Amino acid sequence: MRFLVSLLLIALFSFIAGMYLPWWSLAIVAFLVGLLVPQSVGRSFLAGFLGIFLLWGVLAFLIDWKNEHLLSQKVAQLFKLGDASFLLILITAFIGALVGGLAAMSGALLRRTRR
Repeated sequence: MRFLVSLLLIALFSFIAGMYLPWWSLAIVAFLVGLLVPQSVGRSFLAGFLGIFLLWGVLAFLIDWKNEHLLSQKVAQLFKLGDASFLLILITAFIGALVGGLAAMSGALLRRTRR
């Protein structure tokens, strides 16, 4: 149950923070949730990883869908991915997920050392 709460808190507050703050504010949110929600280090990492992966994946897909995949296809061609705009969305979500997962894990490790 804490895992699901942590995942939802990270996704929700990262979305809100992303509207007003720079992209790296998701790391601050994931760190704070990892610090405040008591769970194991592995579960904290997974909650941060999945929360940001789902958030950034959905947001990137919606932005890509609204402009009819024009920009993502051109960027995918620059990265030698062909017309694989979906692969570009997965790469984007994965990079954000690594940041979120490592930040949440750092918060959990800090809570563990403070005990």
